[in-house]
Amino acid sequence: MVSGVRRCSRTACQRVAVATLTYVYSDSTAVLGPLATYAEPHCYDLCAVHAERLTAPRGWEIVRLAPGEFTPPPPSHDDLLALADAVREAARPPAAELPPDADAELSTVEVGRRGHLRVLKDPVLGEPLT
Repeated sequence: MVSGVRRCSRTACQRVAVATLTYVYSDSTAVLGPLATYAEPHCYDLCAVHAERLTAPRGWEIVRLAPGEFTPPPPSHDDLLALADAVREAARPPAAELPPDADAELSTVEVGRRGHLRVLKDPVLGEPLT
């Protein structure tokens, strides 16, 4: 299942993230702002409840960018594409019901990989897909 919704980073919280928390250690500052475009490993995504309750360690300052205006992001183009792909996958008949020549249309061959990205070979043309 593909899910484009980011969840709150707090343990056991399943609410949708609406804000991103980052730390500036050199200035002893915590910065809480709108949800970042991309999830970063050194940032924390927080739901509205945890964003409002946020406190900083003694001696630290909290900078709140657009306080109280944290709302879930609208669906993006990528979310719609992921949803369409999931619907197509669910509608695809099981392999046992497919005719023998349909296998070639559905199969792709991975020819390269970099991180989470893959390069697939077009099953018809035999060339990498662009």
